[in-house]
Amino acid sequence: MELKKRERFENISTFLKVVFAFGLSKLIWKKSNRKIVLVGGNLGEKYEDNASVFHRYLVENYQKELDIRWMYDPSTTYVRKLNIPNAVKLGTLKNYLLFFRADHTIHGHSLSFDIAPSIDKYIFFNRKTIMTHISHGIEGFKKILIQEEDIPLLSRCNYFNCVSEYEKGIKLKEWGIPEEKLLVTGMARFDNYEYNSPASRVENVLIMFTWREWLFDLSEEDFLSSDYFKKTVEVLSDNHLLALFENRQVKVKVVLHPFMKKFEQYFTKMQTTATNIKFYSFDEISIGNEMKEADMLLTDYSSIAWDFLYMNKPIIFFTFDQKEYLNMRGSYINLDKDLFGYKADTTKEVKMYMDLILIDGHSTNPYFKEGTRFLDYFDQRSCERLASQLFK
Repeated sequence: MELKKRERFENISTFLKVVFAFGLSKLIWKKSNRKIVLVGGNLGEKYEDNASVFHRYLVENYQKELDIRWMYDPSTTYVRKLNIPNAVKLGTLKNYLLFFRADHTIHGHSLSFDIAPSIDKYIFFNRKTIMTHISHGIEGFKKILIQEEDIPLLSRCNYFNCVSEYEKGIKLKEWGIPEEKLLVTGMARFDNYEYNSPASRVENVLIMFTWREWLFDLSEEDFLSSDYFKKTVEVLSDNHLLALFENRQVKVKVVLHPFMKKFEQYFTKMQTTATNIKFYSFDEISIGNEMKEADMLLTDYSSIAWDFLYMNKPIIFFTFDQKEYLNMRGSYINLDKDLFGYKADTTKEVKMYMDLILIDGHSTNPYFKEGTRFLDYFDQRSCERLASQLFK
């Protein structure tokens, strides 16, 4: 499955731009006083996650030493709204020219979508740029799904940041990344959070389920009969939970995964029956802001659960399709023993734990101390550590 659909003649257009940019970079090469650094994430569609946090840190602290550029999708408007400096449109000749001239590239999802479109086919034209993958989430819940275009990119990448020695072990043993490429720095977006900062009372609930690649190409009829859809509807339309949210004046935000956009209409229909529940597509909100504002999380296997653990906020893991999930994707952690939140296999158990949190007032995470098993740093200096290692 491709992260983005390509236009019919995009390969030809890209080839011409890449070849011209490569040749031009040799002709006009002039050493700059400042190193050129290209940063991108979320396929250029949002200023979100670790890539954006690290970019902002560089802009605030390294402007004199570095020529810092943010790469973005030209069909979006966020660059203008957020006044992001030195932003470059993805897929342009300037984009590819900068790619071949860059001293560093830093991407959150994929180099060929975040930094230079379709560059996976021409990656070895560029042998000098130091390339860093700044993870957009902590590894653990999902085994890596390697696409064909990822193979040369993983091989060419110079560095992979890790949140901890625990995550380094996954990338070393499971991914096969050489140890000298692994930098243990913490996670950039944790710098935006206050460690151990639970609410005194849970008033805002965030619900976010991750995606399943085996559902992506289903027909509408097959998707509506899937456990993923039926169990989501079951929870969000449960009379007990609806009454609980209403009586406790709890606001519930349901954020739909971007890869579920094609089925979005079937979820948002439920919004009319519950005034306390609001649905949002991924491109409507800032996940970083939502995680800070939310007092608890209901999820399945989303990596944002680590953020809630860091902040000591309650988590309910709704593992309704665990057997299928493990068969189809797999997990690096034991979903029966290592989850750092309440584990609910059924809607009945979700209700039980929601009562415990909202009625009995359990507003902290009872598994909070487990955080030291998975996380190494709690000091809001992850960006500083990564920058110091990359730009010594």
